[in-house]
Amino acid sequence: MSELRLSRAVYDTIRAHGEETYPHECCGALLGRSTPDGWWIEAAIRAGNTRTDSAHNRYEISPAELVKIERESRRRGLSIAGFYHSHPDHPTQWSETDLAEAHWLGCSYVITAVANGKAVATNSFRLAGDTEENKRFEPELIAVKDSAS
Repeated sequence: MSELRLSRAVYDTIRAHGEETYPHECCGALLGRSTPDGWWIEAAIRAGNTRTDSAHNRYEISPAELVKIERESRRRGLSIAGFYHSHPDHPTQWSETDLAEAHWLGCSYVITAVANGKAVATNSFRLAGDTEENKRFEPELIAVKDSAS
């Protein structure tokens, strides 16, 4: 099983974002470095949820904002390692919509459950497979650490 490693500050940033946008889903990107055991996340970049039709249970990052995030990751010498979003009043299990809308193979997808405005659980899933047709989410461990080691 792969491991997603991140600092306490990044972990807390992701969870706080979910609390701040409750009862709507938050979303953002994870910037990091690939290691033999998984990703080391150095930053969580907040994004706006452009879904106006169902922001309480769907999210979307605009293409223009995603381009800005990609440029920021290159400027820092990092890669987009994945994405995060919240599930207001819903468990941290991925949905069929989450899988259908996930396209970054090899990246991590972090979900934080926010119950009544409070972050209660956070899980991560690696988007595995080598094509769009055989992609799947596999659970990965989250390790909150102080350094990349």
